[in-house]
Amino acid sequence: MPRPPMETQDKRRHGEGKARSLLQSKSSRKFSTRGLCFEELTQWSHSLARLLESPYGMITFQAFLKAEFSDENIEFWLVCENYKKVKCSFRLSAKAKKIFKCYIQVEALREINIDHKTRELIKRNLEAPTTACFHEAQRMVYSLMERDSYPRFLRSSIYRTLLDSTSESIKM
Repeated sequence: MPRPPMETQDKRRHGEGKARSLLQSKSSRKFSTRGLCFEELTQWSHSLARLLESPYGMITFQAFLKAEFSDENIEFWLVCENYKKVKCSFRLSAKAKKIFKCYIQVEALREINIDHKTRELIKRNLEAPTTACFHEAQRMVYSLMERDSYPRFLRSSIYRTLLDSTSESIKM
């Protein structure tokens, strides 16, 4: 497998340091790694779904993606998960427009990488939004994270460091 250019490798190394500091700042406010066990960490490597089911896994993955400058994907996926829970049709319509403006429309501030066909389908869905109007885009983003970001996360120093630190506590 060809190695990425040095500039990309340097950005990723810098990004992992940034991810560690983001994780430390988030974990100090919300979570303590003291409760994190080796078994839970190893579960994260079984699937992206298992990683996202874990509250600490979610925060760790978000910090990693933020450092990699691709956190719009997990952000969009989470926004869609919340969007599907909306019951009021007025709120559904308002939220759908906000999601479209933020993530879907061309040149959006947090634009996700989807094809033209999906973007047009969503645009049509906005005329009478349902809880499923972002389904295809959410599926595409999840698939992208599963194929690209998730394997990089599993190889990252942040994940390896967490694994090492919890496996050391088992040995003691």
